[in-house]
Amino acid sequence: MMKKRVPVSEIMTRELVTLTTDSDLVSAEELFKKHGIRHIPVVDGKNIVGILSYTDLLRISFADAIEDDGERVDTTVYNMFSIAQVMARDITSVSSDTTIKDVAQFLSKKEFHELPVVDDGELVGIVTTTDLINYLLQQY
Repeated sequence: MMKKRVPVSEIMTRELVTLTTDSDLVSAEELFKKHGIRHIPVVDGKNIVGILSYTDLLRISFADAIEDDGERVDTTVYNMFSIAQVMARDITSVSSDTTIKDVAQFLSKKEFHELPVVDDGELVGIVTTTDLINYLLQQY
């Protein structure tokens, strides 16, 4: 029997990889690859100001910045843009007491695959569709 009122804080990721608007896109790409993630919150102190997605980064680089032989390609294109220019500013977030069911319903209707978890303006976690799937699998 699935528990109905479990809050998203039970499944969200608290160990966050974040960027600031002062970071550059080359280091952003390194974080995406190192951690195997697809979205990185952009913060100013503890406040979230945007989200950088790996898709947005690839869109401006035209091609992945790693060649087949593993050599780094010239990443000059990354230096032509700032994180502030590429990140999405239109952020939808949930609070840590939002139920997992509500988060699941929300993510199932929208185009995105993650939601920042924000309490009193402070970024406390991130929840992804993968977190939801893993939670559902644990119920079986």
